[in-house]
Amino acid sequence: MLSAAGTVAAARAWAGGEHGPGLALWKRLGDAGVFAPAVPEAYGGAGPLPVELAVACVELGRHAVIGPVAESVAAAVLLDAVGGTAAEEWLPRIVAGGAPVTLLLEGHGPYALDADAAGAVFTVGGGALRLAPGPGPLTVSADPARRLFTPEAGGDVLAAGPSVTRAARTAADWAAFATAAQALGCGEELLRATVAYVKQRTQFGVSVGSFQAVKHRLADTLIGLEFARPLLYGAALALADGSPGAGAAVAAAKAAAGEAAYAAARTALQLHGAVGYTEELDLAWWLRRARPLRDAWGTPSACRARVLAG
Repeated sequence: MLSAAGTVAAARAWAGGEHGPGLALWKRLGDAGVFAPAVPEAYGGAGPLPVELAVACVELGRHAVIGPVAESVAAAVLLDAVGGTAAEEWLPRIVAGGAPVTLLLEGHGPYALDADAAGAVFTVGGGALRLAPGPGPLTVSADPARRLFTPEAGGDVLAAGPSVTRAARTAADWAAFATAAQALGCGEELLRATVAYVKQRTQFGVSVGSFQAVKHRLADTLIGLEFARPLLYGAALALADGSPGAGAAVAAAKAAAGEAAYAAARTALQLHGAVGYTEELDLAWWLRRARPLRDAWGTPSACRARVLAG
């Protein structure tokens, strides 16, 4: 479905503030059940199923699907934990893909991703869950298809208290987990495209892919991605079991997948040469996404500190 969905065209439109193609794709994803593993059956979902969610998010990353994927997943986890009318209203809509939602958690940066396209902007601060009154001002991102907004202050309080704070910590782990899966898929696509390109590009009458230095660079990239994969699915199993070490497992997966995707982007840019810098090359949408995915919901250094802390 994603191969035929024109995801790059949707990303170009999204970057310019035209959300129609992206939201249409989002609805198709909802119809296909992509968001169901993040939402319990009581609200029309099938979850929580983190292993299945990882499979889906890897593919979303592989195809450069735009929108607040990790934020919608985290919001679903948060709303389920908090319960009440907000969960009853928004969780079925998240499952159906009727509108993405985005989320800003205290301690995780000042921005809410794609708030202008979201059906709801949830914020957590001071122990309170709020529905922001508006998306706020736009901040330019390294990836033009990842539009960052500072939500307007205030808004209706949906829930408050220690339970919201605990739920927010769990939601942050799920956001990091979904982001790690997208990063892994992004890195895999960058590697695939680069391997295909070095087979076609020739130098001295032979393909550059036959050069030993190129082979070594590609092999190193592959190893990084393959080492990240079991960490991602190990984190999925830890989340599924409710393990006390799930947060550390997610952090390990996030650090490994983020670094591997960014290394894949550097390899892709170097081996594509000058054409890799061009806006016209579709590869640019993966190249510019790798670093934001690496740093969103936990930079590598922050994730390593979380692993060491246990």
